[in-house]
Amino acid sequence: MSTIQVERNDARCRYEGTHDGELVSLVDYVLRGDTMIVIHTGTNHRWRGQGFAGQVTQAALDDARDRGLHVVARCPFTADFIAHHPDYADLVSKS
Repeated sequence: MSTIQVERNDARCRYEGTHDGELVSLVDYVLRGDTMIVIHTGTNHRWRGQGFAGQVTQAALDDARDRGLHVVARCPFTADFIAHHPDYADLVSKS
């Protein structure tokens, strides 16, 4: 599996995963106070199936933890990722 560079793009409210300078996957979010609401995860069609969405999601969740944010996973991919990686369950907003 290839790895990608993931950066938070505050202006576009998303995390962007790039490979050789090309945007391959992203996680869109909305910030509400100390809660990050993940609304969409997407991967460029030609890059699907290579684990990039998981890498961007993991980076987004790690960043949320580092920033002291709670997470609401409105995106089915992110909700499933958290369900399969219980070490992120503590981030899930209780409200």
